[in-house]
Amino acid sequence: MNDPQSYRPKNIPTDPGVYRFFDKDDRVIYVGKAKNLKNRLNSYFGSNLATKTYRMVHTASRVDWTVVDTEVEALQLEYTWIKSENPHFNVQFKDDKSYPYVAISLNEEFPKMYISRQRKIKGVKYFGPFAHAWALRTTFDTLLKIYPVRTCSNSNFERAQKNKRQCLLGDIGKCAAPCVNWISKEDHHAMAERLAEFFASDNTDVTSQLEKEMLQAAENQEFERAAKLRDQWTALIKATETSDTLRSANISADIIAIHEEVTHAAASLFSVRQGRIVSSRSWVIDLANVLEGEEVVGSTLAKIYADQAPAQEVLIDREFSAAVQYGDWLTEILGKKVAISTPQRGEKFDLVQTVKRNAHQALIQYLSKRSTDAAVSGKALEEIAEHLELPELPLRIECFDISNIQGKHMVASMVVFEDGRIKKSDYRRFAIDDENDFDDTRAMHHVITRRMKRYLAERDIDLDEVKMEGGNRPKFAYPPQLIVVDGGAPQVAAASRALAELGITDVALCGLAKRLEEVWMPDSKEPIIFPRHSEGLYLLQRIRDEAHRFAITFHRSKRSKVMLESLLDEIPHLGEVRRAALLEKFGSVASIKKSTRAEIALIPGIGEKIATLIFEHLQESEPVVDISTGEILDS
Repeated sequence: MNDPQSYRPKNIPTDPGVYRFFDKDDRVIYVGKAKNLKNRLNSYFGSNLATKTYRMVHTASRVDWTVVDTEVEALQLEYTWIKSENPHFNVQFKDDKSYPYVAISLNEEFPKMYISRQRKIKGVKYFGPFAHAWALRTTFDTLLKIYPVRTCSNSNFERAQKNKRQCLLGDIGKCAAPCVNWISKEDHHAMAERLAEFFASDNTDVTSQLEKEMLQAAENQEFERAAKLRDQWTALIKATETSDTLRSANISADIIAIHEEVTHAAASLFSVRQGRIVSSRSWVIDLANVLEGEEVVGSTLAKIYADQAPAQEVLIDREFSAAVQYGDWLTEILGKKVAISTPQRGEKFDLVQTVKRNAHQALIQYLSKRSTDAAVSGKALEEIAEHLELPELPLRIECFDISNIQGKHMVASMVVFEDGRIKKSDYRRFAIDDENDFDDTRAMHHVITRRMKRYLAERDIDLDEVKMEGGNRPKFAYPPQLIVVDGGAPQVAAASRALAELGITDVALCGLAKRLEEVWMPDSKEPIIFPRHSEGLYLLQRIRDEAHRFAITFHRSKRSKVMLESLLDEIPHLGEVRRAALLEKFGSVASIKKSTRAEIALIPGIGEKIATLIFEHLQESEPVVDISTGEILDS
């Protein structure tokens, strides 16, 4: 059996969607839907699992997911996949049961309406499937009052015709009783057609009328009637909540989107038929294998339609030069005209964006798994060593980034990658005194100096002796083989000067400039340009972006505390002790503004009177805004 932690995914989105577990032979063994994919999937990797769930997650070897816009779309896709994949651990739907449809037998002389879980009879119009069976049944009464078509079986109908006696539904007004000629055959058929039109439309007229009657009943203080109308209105809304109401039924298309990073791209395909997502699939493309000048879209279309026929409409998230030629090729495959287009607005545009999110998620899953692959990391380190002409592989890389706003609240971060992988236990943060008027280059010199001075102070410590005495490893005892700074030539020059002043010559240094992703070396007049899809460049970008993220997180924390201290200084009767207590409890402007008088009064040394002063002062204060970005800083 597999260890679930070996394939536990990261970066799971919080959107609604459908997920699939696969076994070692890449067969689907379980399909599920979720309102929040992250919460649902994480529950499978916890402890105390039920017996069947435990067996399922230990049988599986990987899991993937598809993001959709709503729970109802997730339900539709889950149902489709369970029917097509027949997964071993799914119970629902495998015994020919499914979500219910409304069936209207327009092919009969006297059409009837009924609920069915199958769509097998030719000439019968089916609407659905419906997400909420209880609501569909509850709303039947409402529908029959508006469209009193027959709902009885054929045998009961024929018996009523012979006996010339209508059933109870006719007596209470829920059937027009065509069996005893209360309504003509033609009028009854027309009413059944109007009912079919109601299900095919957005039912706005009916729901609006019910809402008006409900409000009128409430105004007339007929509260029991108003409550009954409210329940009918709610049930009608719920009953008609299908993917048909979410997507126009005339959308039938293959929808393709591509998300590209440095080394790879992911392409996702949604097959939409009559407004429903019936299937989805994703592929990962190694951009190193794409020839210069070749469009990724063309390669994607060739891959997708090598073994399947297209829809008559193919929607793509980007325009490409060979769209006409590929359209002709797909036309030959299908035998009908195939149109390729890129929607700019409306429902089709929204669908394309959903598919694009899935392509992004597919690439995140792939790259996350790939980042733990020792062979890939080794290749990236070899490329870095080769292009930077390093004497050895940079097994430990440290990256530094500076974060500030207009020179204020300056901080720096240091992140560490060992063997091409994140090592968060060695991350460090540096606070920088604003009073010294540091700019980015001076701050970089300052931080590199601080870090390497600690290394010089700790490098001669006997680590084995420290461990034997039960002490902790010194924080900066290990030197990096490569230091990466976020920036171009000026930042590299500042870091190089810091190393030279300390007499450190055995640590390599480079900078990665964001604009063109150029790699700068000390004393170099020209940058090093890595190949566009280089694994080495991708690793440097990951390290740089992680340093930037870590610096921004620290910067926001520091900035918020400084702003809170500033605001508290303006409030009378707040001494140093009380301010410290407030800072310890709340920590940020946003947190203290969201608190109540009673919560503030609970802080030691602060009573109701001072709590009221603090509360009123902060509520009346204007939000602090960064004029360069427009960001509200205290929210």
